[in-house]
Amino acid sequence: MRLRALLDTDALGLRLLGGADELDRAVRGVMTTDLRDPSRYLAGGELVLTGLAWRRSAADSEPFVRLLVSAGVAALAAGEAELGNIPDDLIAACAKHRLPLFAVHESVAFATITEHVVRQVSGERAGDLAAVVDRHRRMMTSGPAGGGPDVVLDLLGSDLDLRAWVLSPTGRLIAGSKVSGPALPVDVCAKLAAEHLTAVRTGRRGPHRLALGSSTYSLFPIRGGGRSAQGSRDVRETVLSDWLLAVEADAGDWPDERLDLLQGVTQLIAVERDRRDAARTVRRRLAQEVLELVQAGAAPAEIAARLRVAAPVLLPGLGAAPHWQVVVARVEWEGGDIEAGPVAQSLLEEILVDPLATGPEPADRIAVAHSGDEAIALVPLPAVSTEHDGSEAGIHADVLLEAVRDPLSAGLDGDGRVTLGVSAAVHSAEGLRGALEEARHARRVAAARAGRVCAAGHQELASHVLLLPFVPDDVRRAFTARLLDPLRDYDRRHRAELIPTLEAFLECDGSWTRCASRLHLHVNTLRYRVGRIEQLTSRDLSRLEDKLDFFLALRMS
Repeated sequence: MRLRALLDTDALGLRLLGGADELDRAVRGVMTTDLRDPSRYLAGGELVLTGLAWRRSAADSEPFVRLLVSAGVAALAAGEAELGNIPDDLIAACAKHRLPLFAVHESVAFATITEHVVRQVSGERAGDLAAVVDRHRRMMTSGPAGGGPDVVLDLLGSDLDLRAWVLSPTGRLIAGSKVSGPALPVDVCAKLAAEHLTAVRTGRRGPHRLALGSSTYSLFPIRGGGRSAQGSRDVRETVLSDWLLAVEADAGDWPDERLDLLQGVTQLIAVERDRRDAARTVRRRLAQEVLELVQAGAAPAEIAARLRVAAPVLLPGLGAAPHWQVVVARVEWEGGDIEAGPVAQSLLEEILVDPLATGPEPADRIAVAHSGDEAIALVPLPAVSTEHDGSEAGIHADVLLEAVRDPLSAGLDGDGRVTLGVSAAVHSAEGLRGALEEARHARRVAAARAGRVCAAGHQELASHVLLLPFVPDDVRRAFTARLLDPLRDYDRRHRAELIPTLEAFLECDGSWTRCASRLHLHVNTLRYRVGRIEQLTSRDLSRLEDKLDFFLALRMS
């Protein structure tokens, strides 16, 4: 389509501020951004929409316009909602570089222009696909009636015979077409997310392709306009938060028209992704207010009052005040000046989304704030009970990262770490300060462990497990070598299995009969092995102190 056609569309309310001689330029796409340098996301021929959040002074306009012109964009459309009239310095810069400039009235949403351009461009290029893009308007409506990304995916399935799904960077299934058949298996989602994150970290251009079994999937990045469009060129700031569109097809031989259509679909889904992100604003603000009160040592009554405000937002319809848990997360990168707090905040929101949520909106039951490089989640629990095994209900650190470990490790790509700590549940405002410190201590325990993705829970703060990670490596090696190396050498020479025997003996609390039964040995054989262990190490396994030393050595080895 031509710029002149956009200007003649009354529903868009565009006002030409410069470039009247350039209105015959072709528009091949649309992008919404407030990045100071969006050039790496531009392919040429786009109508760029901006709210001018990148402009901090008049001096910023010239470099911004120069970058757009170098990328070959068709025109720039600036919104009047933020600053009112479009600044003269931006008008002058566009005139200097012969870049057509439009003003977008504050009553016109960028989503309306995006949808119109995608519909028109795709219609011109794909002919009979115009009806598909036209019906994507339903996705732009808020609330359950709009259907969200599911409607777009249904249309891809029914009209183009494409099975498609929207996934989070951790592999959580966000949306899928009803005509796509059964939902993707969890392990497939995790592999697709891991491949996507690996490709993004290595700088490969999308769509990325991955063969799994008999199926080939093409992965299209879905970049939101939130933090992705706020100024950093370091991909690590957004790689753990951007969605992806997975299509069961090999896009390697697709014509440009179909690729352009799928890129347009990702732009439409990005609008929904930003809308959902904006819906978390209230929860984030509530968490920030509670966190500031707790850290400032505010009176419990003041904190309790704020919690009463938060409870209906997080758990609508809940009669009594819930119990609360605190989860602390930290994302650390090697090198680079990266603001880690917002990265950890987005990631923690994703990890803690209720996996049982149904409907077009994810049932977020959490409020996440960030303080410095930490993200802190306030998680309400409708009730806290004791389960059959005696463990406390709520979030458990040992299962928190199970499903997301592989995708996150791919996104961290050897130069990043994610560590989380989980507190016990507390039932009052008085307990929140202790819960916050407990979660922070648990996160430090997780950070002392090996691995890119680690979590620890409050249970480990009352155990020897708390102490072991902080033993210096040289002390750890000397201690375990003195006790266990003689046994390992003997096992290597005689295949005597003294180390497995020692482990079983300690796990059976020194019971000869239970240990012999577990190892399928005669008691006399067991007594011989234990005697050999004592002889080689000069220790006595009837003494509590020596049992404890062996136990710790095995744990640290």
